[in-house]
Amino acid sequence: MPERLFVRLPDDPSCAPETTVPASTLTAFAVPAALRSAVVHVMAYEERFTPDREVVERVLPDGASRLLIGLHGGAASIHVAGARATPVLLTMSGHMHGLSITLNPGATLGLFGVPANELCALTVPWHDIAPPAQRDLPELVVAAADDATRVRHVLRSLQALQRPQDPARRLVEHAARRLGAQKDRVSLRALAAELNLSERRVQQLFASHIGLAPSVWRRLQRLHGTLRLLRTTKAPQWAEIALCAGYYDQSHLINEFRTLCGLTPQQLLQRAVSDSSNTSKGGIP
Repeated sequence: MPERLFVRLPDDPSCAPETTVPASTLTAFAVPAALRSAVVHVMAYEERFTPDREVVERVLPDGASRLLIGLHGGAASIHVAGARATPVLLTMSGHMHGLSITLNPGATLGLFGVPANELCALTVPWHDIAPPAQRDLPELVVAAADDATRVRHVLRSLQALQRPQDPARRLVEHAARRLGAQKDRVSLRALAAELNLSERRVQQLFASHIGLAPSVWRRLQRLHGTLRLLRTTKAPQWAEIALCAGYYDQSHLINEFRTLCGLTPQQLLQRAVSDSSNTSKGGIP
């Protein structure tokens, strides 16, 4: 069964995915100012496969939580997907249509009152996590005439769910940026001292707001930093890439890619080049 890659770079200001999915299948929608503290970006997707064709899409982890909405057979399935540190393999066939809303760190706690670590690597149905007043969202989404209307319903529901922001969230956002920086790397101990908190408290805040340990968050940011380097490197020298990206050596880089992507760096690069070539010709590998 053919496989393709889907990689999202979390700090890409355009919020456009680096992906081998044909661009015509993806539509980005603006996030209203009132929701930007909770929502990073909103994307609609739609793609049709021939009846005898299935494609596996490998989605690489980025540490974000998401609201996933699938449309099929005149119904809508809505789930909240927690942060994870492993790739997801999705089998795609038939008519694939839906929305994907990527949330900011801390958003699940602020929107649903659920600590992020309780959702880690889980996919929870909307009916189980949303308050009664918002549980009609699937029906509204199905009845909508187009994706723009569906997005308006979803964003209106999320805005209704927003609670006063936890003051600790700003600390977490700052800590997440500091740990994800490719330069001026900071240890957890130094970061805790910088925030005037204990290391244990920083770990607790990461668990409740992001759902991942600080060390795991750093590893994911380093992974995506490496992917950014690879985007601008035609013939990567892996030992040099490893040092530039913050790994101890080339072996450390390879082991991290195997753990977080399920592929070695070379395998991922070959897959991406192969997929890009096929996609540019109008096809899907």
